[in-house]
Amino acid sequence: MTGSEAMVMTVPSTEKAANNPLEQFVLLAKSAKGAAALELIKQAVETPGVNVFGELLDMPNIKELKDGPHDNYWRTLNLFAYGTYKEYLENKNQLLDLTPAQKKKLQHLTIVTLATKSKCIPYSILLEELDIKNVRDLEDLIIEAIYADIIHGKLDQKNSQLEVDYAGLGRDVRSADTGAVVETLAEWGETCSAILGCIEQQVVRANTEKQHATQHKDKIQQDIANIKKTLAVQSGSGVQEADMIAGGSGSGNSEREALPLPLDAKKKQHKGKGIRGSTKFWKT
Repeated sequence: MTGSEAMVMTVPSTEKAANNPLEQFVLLAKSAKGAAALELIKQAVETPGVNVFGELLDMPNIKELKDGPHDNYWRTLNLFAYGTYKEYLENKNQLLDLTPAQKKKLQHLTIVTLATKSKCIPYSILLEELDIKNVRDLEDLIIEAIYADIIHGKLDQKNSQLEVDYAGLGRDVRSADTGAVVETLAEWGETCSAILGCIEQQVVRANTEKQHATQHKDKIQQDIANIKKTLAVQSGSGVQEADMIAGGSGSGNSEREALPLPLDAKKKQHKGKGIRGSTKFWKT
């Protein structure tokens, strides 16, 4: 084993490398040449947690492998960055023989690629794309991918499909595909702007309706207050009228008492007075 190869095996685990598992391979690729570069590629495509490879592909020492005697290493790394397991089967003679761990990783990455195209992936497509012969093995592979946080979803065994909520990781994008990515982002931006416009319209409408409701409520409260005042005034007027009627009845009695008595009544009154007067006289 050369010094470079030994360095690949004993690279320290730093905090930066923990946050970006590919970082250690990118750093080593700056000085790795020949057999060390080949070993670096094999380790990168097999190491758990390393699922993107674009930065490594862009390193000059790795690019030098393209179209050379070890072109199959570069092609294999390129496949893990952008390809699928089905593409591996179709071009197997131009690629490295994969270890079980590398094969499983490429199958997981293939599921991620399929998930970007459809959120409900039929078992039939998965069986074909992953070259798996039975549903039990397929479900075991999907469950491993879910537990590894590669995808988030659930198995719909009734309808024989994988329902994907979202992918836990993203894959590298080819330079030729950046135009499509930009277009997709632009459409997404336009959709967001349209949704924002609708939300703003709803806010304006809600504020207007709130204002109208407040004005209507104030009007009702004012009407109620006016009715209460009117009833209070009417109630006070009724009391005053009753008092006036009662007072008018008293003066009427006085007027009746002041009227001259009829002639017969005068005679009786005079006669009564005379009798009382005579009685007084005899006593005296």
